Amino acid sequence: EVQLVESGGGLVQAGGSLTLSCTTSGFSFDDYAIGWFRQAPGREREGVSAFRSRTGTTRYANSVQGRFTISSDKNKKTIYLQMNSLKPEDTANYYCAADEFRLGLDPYDFTYWGQGTQVAVSS
Repeated sequence: EVQLVESGGGLVQAGGSLTLSCTTSGFSFDDYAIGWFRQAPGREREGVSAFRSRTGTTRYANSVQGRFTISSDKNKKTIYLQMNSLKPEDTANYYCAADEFRLGLDPYDFTYWGQGTQVAVSS
């Protein structure tokens, strides 16, 4: 059974940093595309960052490029999202997702999803 469990969300002031974690199980960590997505109230879910361990390929949304960094620990089967220079518009519920085939930032391309972790950035 595929499982993804997010953690690390919280409340932070604008300009601050947070690191989200996504612990995975039930699939090949090296071969699957794994990504971070977010959804703010009243808005559609959007892609933030994604990567595939075996190829080292990464993707970032323009809105977070240069501020967010995706990384992984293969031994722990965990991916991280280091978020720096946070802005109020980064406030959202952040989800981790995985898919065997696609590597992109379209949430419709990802099959397996975690429950999410809330990030709130105050101005």
